[in-house]
Amino acid sequence: MSEQKEKELLTTNRKALTINLDEPIYGTFAEIGAGQEVARMFFQVGGASGTIAKSISAYDMSFSDAIYGKTPRYVSQERLALMLDHEYDLLITRLAEQRGERTTFFVFANTVSARNFKGTNEAHGWLGVRFQTAPGGPPSDIILHVHMWDKENVLQQQALGIIGVNAVYGAFYYHADPRKFIASLLDNLTPARIEVDMLQFSGPAFATVDNRLMSLALVQNGLTNAVMFGSGGEVLQPSEVLHKKAILVERGSFRPVTHVNVDMLNCATAQFVQEPGVKGKDVIVLMEITMNNLLAAGELDALDFLSRVDLLADIGFTVLISNYSEYYRLTSYFRRYTKEMIGVSMGINNLLELFNEKYYENLEGGILESFGRLFRNAVRLYIYPMHQEAYDKYLITGQTTPIHGFVAHHAFASSVLITAKNVHITDHLRNLYDHLLENHYIECIVGFDRDSLHIFSRDVLRRIKENDPTWEHMVPSAVVAAIKKRGLFGYPVPAAVT
Repeated sequence: MSEQKEKELLTTNRKALTINLDEPIYGTFAEIGAGQEVARMFFQVGGASGTIAKSISAYDMSFSDAIYGKTPRYVSQERLALMLDHEYDLLITRLAEQRGERTTFFVFANTVSARNFKGTNEAHGWLGVRFQTAPGGPPSDIILHVHMWDKENVLQQQALGIIGVNAVYGAFYYHADPRKFIASLLDNLTPARIEVDMLQFSGPAFATVDNRLMSLALVQNGLTNAVMFGSGGEVLQPSEVLHKKAILVERGSFRPVTHVNVDMLNCATAQFVQEPGVKGKDVIVLMEITMNNLLAAGELDALDFLSRVDLLADIGFTVLISNYSEYYRLTSYFRRYTKEMIGVSMGINNLLELFNEKYYENLEGGILESFGRLFRNAVRLYIYPMHQEAYDKYLITGQTTPIHGFVAHHAFASSVLITAKNVHITDHLRNLYDHLLENHYIECIVGFDRDSLHIFSRDVLRRIKENDPTWEHMVPSAVVAAIKKRGLFGYPVPAAVT
């Protein structure tokens, strides 16, 4: 049977029935907040007595607290973890001696906030599967966070039931191939109905799995448009990190991250936190890489991706990977989670690209529509300056890397800087630009390190590959150490001493 034919047969009911008829699989369903939609799927197809040891819905908060303990938020990863811990321990305590030698135990749990009657709440939830891959073996976990986009509560419940079945089925039959598990999560669903924006594998079944690559696979497979990693390299849930925060973001290739990247964001941060609408508010600062950037060479290079994320983490930054090529789509994404001010730091070259009308041909209102979306609700751009020579070269070639031999290492031929105030904008857009500048939607970055303006990532990359040691002065010291230690970006790794 072909793979396509097999996939066509795997309806939600077929998956649930397959599990029900798989004799060793036995466990508990614990669901809070949107009915018992996943358990219902298994009951309705028949044979559920062979799979379900218990089904529980501690819907009332007092009952839930009495069973699982109190948490600050009921729809949270913390609450899900307590549910998995409690139910799995209970399952093993009561049934391991009786049938542990022939059973692969599991617990499926979720805590969900489906659409309320008025439609005023965030429809999202946490789902998890704790399962054994062999009788008597240690358990492994799969944790995911979902957003439900259907407009009706009953449809959200239906979507939750489907993805729950997909998660349980994938845990048992696809755990050896996590990418296949990810691709299967939206079987019989679409991204328009449900989004998976956080996924985490843990336990012995996933000992070799890098959760950052799995998160990236969520974006690649269209399950979400953005994923996030903390300064420790851990996978983060975007809505929890961004919730009610003022947000400052810098987009770049960071291949590798340079003094300019850090200086740009530090200077923008210093200005951003002084804004009247930001003072006293919680602020999150992000470095963002787009999927277009990661796929610039045609295919994703996993090592290159991890190198960039690791280097940004090494110097303490939170990283966002997004599928939002246009800035207005990025700020609209942030608006899902916060009403606070949003700042975007960028160089002159990115500012010019922002005013390139070819990127907005898909919008009925063109560039005016894109700017209307971008600048609504307190958004400000912070523009980092550029030397005149680099600016002239960019206008000619579209590249910002200095022409080899054209400039000295620490000084350009002239001291003229191109800033947000003197940059040339095409004539028919000049009035629009002046309006944005005069009304402080666009601001010049001040207090920057003039001695770092000559640094460009492409130039650093070239010097690393050519074994030119001057690159070491162009990136943070922690980045130098990491590149040398790990042999990143073509840096020659010394041969091992035998």
